Amino acid sequence: METATFRSLSKALKELESDGLIIRKDYGEIPPRVEYSLSERGKSLEPVLDAFCLWGQEHRND
Repeated sequence: METATFRSLSKALKELESDGLIIRKDYGEIPPRVEYSLSERGKSLEPVLDAFCLWGQEHRND
């Protein structure tokens, strides 16, 4: 896998926030500090993500 660029990571986080899947908390400090957490809507995806992880583990040697 390639390493994510700052630009691609920033874009993905903005999309997840606009979709209501994550919550961004900006502390308004210098240097900048922000925290991201899953929203309730994002947490509802945990079973789906767990299933993807399990599938990947079961098929990693295919």
